[in-house]
Amino acid sequence: MTHPSSTPGLIKWLGYLGLAALVLLPLAVILVRAGSWQPGLLLYAIACFGSTLLLILTIILLLLPRFAPWRTSIMQRGLLMIPGTLLLFSLVSGGDYPRIHDVTTDTVDPPSFAMALQQRSADANSLAIEQDVIAQQQTAYPDLQTLTTPLAAAAAYQRALQVATDLGWQIYHQDEANGVIEAVDTTAIMAFKDDVAIRIRGGTQGTQIDLRSASRVGEGDLGANAKRIRAFMDAFQQQG
Repeated sequence: MTHPSSTPGLIKWLGYLGLAALVLLPLAVILVRAGSWQPGLLLYAIACFGSTLLLILTIILLLLPRFAPWRTSIMQRGLLMIPGTLLLFSLVSGGDYPRIHDVTTDTVDPPSFAMALQQRSADANSLAIEQDVIAQQQTAYPDLQTLTTPLAAAAAYQRALQVATDLGWQIYHQDEANGVIEAVDTTAIMAFKDDVAIRIRGGTQGTQIDLRSASRVGEGDLGANAKRIRAFMDAFQQQG
């Protein structure tokens, strides 16, 4: 019976690099959560892209007859690249999102933030609304519109407060007299903080509810702010 010779250096390095890419993923998350989000995200991207390229190389090696004696070793090393590859595909397959980080249901008169500046660092994204951002939002998220409810303004305010709490948002400003709620939502993995303003206005045609969700850092949000607003709107209507 013929036994394969020692593992080729290419296969060994495949494992070393795969392990390095795997270790970089939690390290990147730690950096982002510690506040170094730019180098953290860069490291995260390198780990994900690197894992994908290494997995492609793994598949190529498995198909080459000369490496047939070491296919088990190659497959074992290939497992190291799966997490990063799956994370990359989850990012690129989510949709074609505009590079904006401030989204609202009222593009003509967006809700304003009263207390958010006190919660945000000096280098956080500006809360000034730019018209090109509004135009991109209208194209990408035409479904985001003012929610009108038959509830009285006071009842709508209390329900909005409850929905925000149920969604896990940390409320840092309440002004029922002016129909304003401000909160922050923290993402699960990277711990990015996005500020949310909820505005409740009563009228003869019912009570109107508008939201604005703005990321503190980053040029784009991969659709997170729009998803957050939709989640609130759906939860608010389901409670009725």
